[in-house]
Amino acid sequence: MTTANQIKDVQPIRDKQQIEDMKFSLKRFCGERDYILFLIGINTGLRVGDILKLKVSDVKRKKKLVIQEGKTKKPRTIYLDSIYKEIQSYIASLDSEWLFPSRKGDKPITPTQAYRQLNKASEMVDITEGIGTHTMRKTFGYWHYKQFKDMAELQMILNHSHPEITLRYIGITEEQIENNMKVFKL
Repeated sequence: MTTANQIKDVQPIRDKQQIEDMKFSLKRFCGERDYILFLIGINTGLRVGDILKLKVSDVKRKKKLVIQEGKTKKPRTIYLDSIYKEIQSYIASLDSEWLFPSRKGDKPITPTQAYRQLNKASEMVDITEGIGTHTMRKTFGYWHYKQFKDMAELQMILNHSHPEITLRYIGITEEQIENNMKVFKL
């Protein structure tokens, strides 16, 4: 089920302090499950549907895994090195085959539930602009580009067909134009 709220224009989180605030809020007000969901989302760029399909066996003692993306049906290699310890610590306390189990534990949470938890956490720390499940993927893209400045690599990671799509997707074009035009003078 997709609600009107999930379709709203979501943006990457462009402020590192806001990312830290979201992590804190998720851990404190929502729980470890939702914190790890956010951590995987912003560090891999996976779509929420692909994240929610993960099972404990997919990540247990693994720093690298290959999944088939739900939307594109293409294989995608995921590297978990930077968040490995946190994931392993989280799964040590899980009593479910699913990495992000629902209350009953027999199935994963839904994208709608993930959306609700992200919004709950964002409201607790006064992040009001465009938070949704896709915010995680866009945040990954934005910060990956800021760190490495390699559009071709990011385009491949996100499985986009053209660099323009990737630039527009992560919101770099508007930001770059605005920043450049503010200082442009002949």
